[in-house]
Amino acid sequence: MADVQRIARDIFKQPSDLFVAIGVIVFVMMVVIPLPSFVLDAFMALNLVLSLLVILMVLYTRHALQFSVFPTLLLILTVFGLGINISSTRLILVKGSNFDGRIVKAFGTFVVGTSETEGFVIGLIIFVIIIIVQFLVITKGSTRVAEVAARFTLDALPGKQMAIEAEYSSGLITEEEATRKKNDLQREVDFYGAMDGASKFVSGNVKVGIIITLVNIIGGMIVGTVLHAESMDLAVNTYIPLAIGDGLVTQLPALLISTSTGIIVTRSVSEASFGKDITTQFGRQSRPYWIAAAILVILGILPGFPWYVLFPFAGLMVFLAITLFRKKFTEEEKEKMEKYKEKEREVPKEMSPVVPLDPLSLEIGYGLIPLVDKDQGAELLNRITRIRRESAFELGIVVPRIRIIDNMRLEPPEYTFKINGVEVGKGKIRMGHYLAINPGGIKETIPGEKTKDPAFGLPAIWITEESREKAEQLGYTVVDPPSIIATHFTEIIKKYASEILGRQGVKTILDTLKNDYPAVIEEVNKMFSVGEIHKVLQGLLKEQVSIRNIIQILETLADYGDVTKNVGFLIEKARQALKRQICAHYADQNRIIRVLTLSPGLEQTIIDAKMETTTGLIAALEPGLQRRWVSALVNAVKTVQDKGINPVILCSEAARPLVKSSSAREVPHLVVLSVLEIVPDITIESLGEIALAVKE
Repeated sequence: MADVQRIARDIFKQPSDLFVAIGVIVFVMMVVIPLPSFVLDAFMALNLVLSLLVILMVLYTRHALQFSVFPTLLLILTVFGLGINISSTRLILVKGSNFDGRIVKAFGTFVVGTSETEGFVIGLIIFVIIIIVQFLVITKGSTRVAEVAARFTLDALPGKQMAIEAEYSSGLITEEEATRKKNDLQREVDFYGAMDGASKFVSGNVKVGIIITLVNIIGGMIVGTVLHAESMDLAVNTYIPLAIGDGLVTQLPALLISTSTGIIVTRSVSEASFGKDITTQFGRQSRPYWIAAAILVILGILPGFPWYVLFPFAGLMVFLAITLFRKKFTEEEKEKMEKYKEKEREVPKEMSPVVPLDPLSLEIGYGLIPLVDKDQGAELLNRITRIRRESAFELGIVVPRIRIIDNMRLEPPEYTFKINGVEVGKGKIRMGHYLAINPGGIKETIPGEKTKDPAFGLPAIWITEESREKAEQLGYTVVDPPSIIATHFTEIIKKYASEILGRQGVKTILDTLKNDYPAVIEEVNKMFSVGEIHKVLQGLLKEQVSIRNIIQILETLADYGDVTKNVGFLIEKARQALKRQICAHYADQNRIIRVLTLSPGLEQTIIDAKMETTTGLIAALEPGLQRRWVSALVNAVKTVQDKGINPVILCSEAARPLVKSSSAREVPHLVVLSVLEIVPDITIESLGEIALAVKE
């Protein structure tokens, strides 16, 4: 008894599943089980109601995936409609003139209208037209759209998956969001794939409807005249209206379903329902309504056209045009007022005691406003957004949003980058021109205005559109204005990444990682303050070492936290923990790093001059020795660079921070590695040794 109760409880646990299962079985069994007339009428009404509900659901659905059961529902409703059609055919042939199905009779009488031959012909013509429209226009179009949508969705799948992976890797979305997006993407592919097959059911249903109607007419005439011994007139008056009514009862819901199919596969992703989109998109401009009104008035004036129809429509168009114009004017005035109020809020009558500075800002002269104007494409804005994402991927920091301001105190073609209100880079842009940069080795010159690349300070030439093709053929690097500013912005981020990363940013990083790495974060927080962790991360970023692998960095801090809190020491240990990452950055495709080394005497001299300051270790060489050391370094680096190689300085762990700090002013981009930062599978190729010149 307990088992029976448990089984019953499991069956009725989800009543909706039980009702659907029973309903599907009944729909299928209708094909072979005779139905009484009142049940047939009920099922026909249910079929019509379900079809209406489906098309209304489709119209109010914002995205196709919100109605993901549609392909399966389409199959069930198709089988249901065929079952009704077969059941009604059985009753019509069995009962003949005594058939008492009210809905079929109502549809047949409504379309045929009269029992005369004229009524039958008109009824058949209307039925055939409905079938042709549904088959050749709606169903065929829906099937084709479903096929194309399925193919395009499948073709775009790898690119969309890569985009999600890129967003996750750059830290723009969490793992849960990435998983949800991938699942939605898979559901979208499955939906359009299912719709591609389900649309074939609609097409087959229309074809079967035509055949069943013809069979009803021919079979009814045979059954009526041969089996029921009815006269030809009685058979015609009985079976043709019933066949037409039966066909319409099943084809009308099928028409609604096929229309729903076409709507759902042609709908793109939207934030509103179909009706809302129609209202919004038809209400954006008043000009089309003015033009339509004018055309209707002209047609109404021409002889023969019904002016009493066209003029009212023209009046309606004028009314809509005036309404939309007033609405747009009101919105523009409201927007201006909001901007005015916003400016008033930005400049309060009583100044706040703390005026925050923008972490990152780009100030431009009015001549460069087209680069950030949304009406003209705003290409620079799109590139800056892309650079922020790439920087997060490359350096491991989330670059704050950059504020773009038009500064009337700048010259029209001038721009300047600022960090916390302090200028860190500037340049000038000639709109309508391109910057041609000689990468080296190109002797032929091109006409233009000589200048310097603002990002790297390389010699360059401003050229016109006419000279662009020639410059590219000669081998010049040709850059357009948005790319110039974008490249400069990239270099600014790399150079000043340590200043861009603030303590609040470090705190946010730690709080975010606490959910996934609670043990590491808890241990590090016990040993170090946010400020100490911030200084270590800044030290890495100053030499453009990515902190993206921050868990490795934090684990290294935890390893040495009990030994020392010396920031310089911790930075060196963090670099050594990231040695594979560092070596991969500076090695070529053959995993070779080409280096310059220091003579033992010079290296020891630099180590002996070590001095601890509040900003870190420095080599306190006496001025004359400092000049000789820097001169030897610059000459050695230049000799190697003339061969097309950017060398790396390799020295001991004790000398590395001293070599970097003592050369930072004269050779800011010099890469200095210690021996402990070289992994075993990297090959070191020595390009020479740096030694102090002998005093004359």
